[in-house]
Amino acid sequence: MFTEPAFHPQKSSGWVEVICGPMFSGKTEELLRRLRRAKIANIPMAIFKPAIDVRYGEMRIMSHDANFFPSMPLQTSKDILKHRGNATLIAIDEAQFFDEDLPNVVQQIAQDGVRVIVAGLDMDYMGNPFGTMPQILAVAEYITKLSAICPVCGGLATFSFRKVPDSAQVLLGEKENYEPRCRGCFNLGMGK
Repeated sequence: MFTEPAFHPQKSSGWVEVICGPMFSGKTEELLRRLRRAKIANIPMAIFKPAIDVRYGEMRIMSHDANFFPSMPLQTSKDILKHRGNATLIAIDEAQFFDEDLPNVVQQIAQDGVRVIVAGLDMDYMGNPFGTMPQILAVAEYITKLSAICPVCGGLATFSFRKVPDSAQVLLGEKENYEPRCRGCFNLGMGK
């Protein structure tokens, strides 16, 4: 489990944390937990998500358990630079939906001495790396990979299985469209 850094080697040193895993693994809930702790510590923060994600409303990130924080929806990752203000913590949810500039934006913000928390799917419904998440994972100082429970066999689920026939990489949805699966049940469902 992730342990938040206990020290700050240099006041100007930022870092990148990534929370990843399949759907229904608790990524947003873990992000919200870290934000609640930061709020208690009075850390100035800015929270962003891609404008495409309107599942729980336009102006908030929300977990499946209905916990939420207000957030700003953005069209491009470079917009984060315009709207970050004086925040010393930047949170980005559903990062896999942002454009190819996100890794550079994240690196720039961390270089400016800011803590950056990125949450998102590391793999798409085909089991392939999703968006720019691999590049962000490669430069992160801290990585938390979460898992869910496979409803088919009860095993450790690390894949997001799409239950409906649609070949688009991005298909917003919840339990009606997706379920977490272990490697074996995912591959059986994919016909592999």
